[in-house]
Amino acid sequence: MKEGPIVNKSFDFSLAIISFCEYLNDKRKFIIANQLLKSGTSIGANVFEAQFPESRLDFIHKMKIALKEANETLYWLLLCEKTEEISVKREMLGELKEMILILSKIIITSKKNLTKN
Repeated sequence: MKEGPIVNKSFDFSLAIISFCEYLNDKRKFIIANQLLKSGTSIGANVFEAQFPESRLDFIHKMKIALKEANETLYWLLLCEKTEEISVKREMLGELKEMILILSKIIITSKKNLTKN
């Protein structure tokens, strides 16, 4: 696995999401758990795949997908947070919001560097 802050953060977040989805399954929230598992682990999968791009545009595209998945994951976590019987760890929301900011910055910087060359 390639090293880097966003690679490490997204991988660790995927592990946290897997654990949280197991908790949701125990609460019998199967549909939410399934959606959250897909979007939450897809962030890291796309970030990891972006480490081996075919081109700069491919890198940006994969990071954009990771950002979209992160925003979808935020939706599902906020939905869980508003549900009385589900407890969402504040750290997980904080980590996700930080990843959204990092991914946004990576995309903006990559687009600027693309136009310079």
